[in-house]
Amino acid sequence: MKKTLMLAVFILLGLSGIKTELFAQSQPVLYFCAAFESGGEKNISDRFYLGPVIVVVRCDYVILAKKVTVQFDKYSGADFEYYKALNFNIKAGTKYTYFTDVDMRIDEPGIYRCFMLDENRNTIASAIVEFVK
Repeated sequence: MKKTLMLAVFILLGLSGIKTELFAQSQPVLYFCAAFESGGEKNISDRFYLGPVIVVVRCDYVILAKKVTVQFDKYSGADFEYYKALNFNIKAGTKYTYFTDVDMRIDEPGIYRCFMLDENRNTIASAIVEFVK
């Protein structure tokens, strides 16, 4: 009886069109860390003290862009306004990269939207980060 009931349940699930496959993140992921050492990223977070920050991008597929821009927009209470942008070159075939520069720092507290943009200003990845005093 139990076998017949289980078989009926499996047949109904199969016929109902329920998709049973699960997929991992399929788009590039942008996140932040405070340091990058031989062991990898240190202090990954979405909240930092004012100062330098490292932007990291991971992707399951090769990022085709060779020149990218990392842009920060600051939340003004009603909308996001341009704060700063830095240009970088990345290696061909990149699936994982990080961006650090003397100017990759935030000196005003607030909530920021960060983008990695390709040469045509299309968004490759984005995330929100907060900086506090």
